[in-house]
Amino acid sequence: MGNAAFIGKTVLVTGAGGGIGRGIAVAFSLEGASLILIGRRRSELEDTAEVVRSSGGTARIFAVDVTDEAALSAAFNEIGQLDIAVNCAGMIASGTTDEMEAEEFSRVFSVNVLGLWLSMKHEILKMKAGGGGAVINIGSNIGAKLVRPSLGAYAASKAAVSSLSRTAALEAIPHGIRINCLCPGPVDTTMSMRPGEDRAARDSRIAATNPSKRVARPDEIATAAIWLASSAAAYVVGQDIIIDGGASI
Repeated sequence: MGNAAFIGKTVLVTGAGGGIGRGIAVAFSLEGASLILIGRRRSELEDTAEVVRSSGGTARIFAVDVTDEAALSAAFNEIGQLDIAVNCAGMIASGTTDEMEAEEFSRVFSVNVLGLWLSMKHEILKMKAGGGGAVINIGSNIGAKLVRPSLGAYAASKAAVSSLSRTAALEAIPHGIRINCLCPGPVDTTMSMRPGEDRAARDSRIAATNPSKRVARPDEIATAAIWLASSAAAYVVGQDIIIDGGASI
């Protein structure tokens, strides 16, 4: 185990069944933290937990839909100490403004905005009772800094994540709770691939437009999350930290 700052700390990760969430969970475990993994699919959470445990870490699983407040509240009632929370649960959907169905638009906001707000609500309540903590929300450079055709619902939802994060940061900092937002560009996960696209096609598309000519590795996002949660970032409050290889310049 690594950094003594996280030994004895409990870190909760939503959307921990794969992608950025799994990468962040594993990274915190390698730094000595105990993990609480939240996501909709138990089998995927079990896979993440197995990676954590195989390297000597500990993980508890709660198969919960973050948009279901009753289920989320029940899970939080079983959680003791909570020092750090990273809200990664999210989805992406494409469709132009005149083509997207209202049901799909609503689903994007339900997961990306309502689910994140409910998670923050219960995390803040738990951290207030415990004397403080750190919350890191996963936003996006889409919405915070950029827009793209056919990604209006996603962009609007992630802009809302940034706004919610700043508002909650102002409310929570008097209680010793720091809230910030990580805003990645495309990351090497399935979520960065368009329908029918494989990794090679995705990489070629990104290389044509991104100044760094590549997608981010999940561990690059995890490293930023670990820094934001650490005492080294004690004076960082309510910020959008953009990690996109220069795409939003």
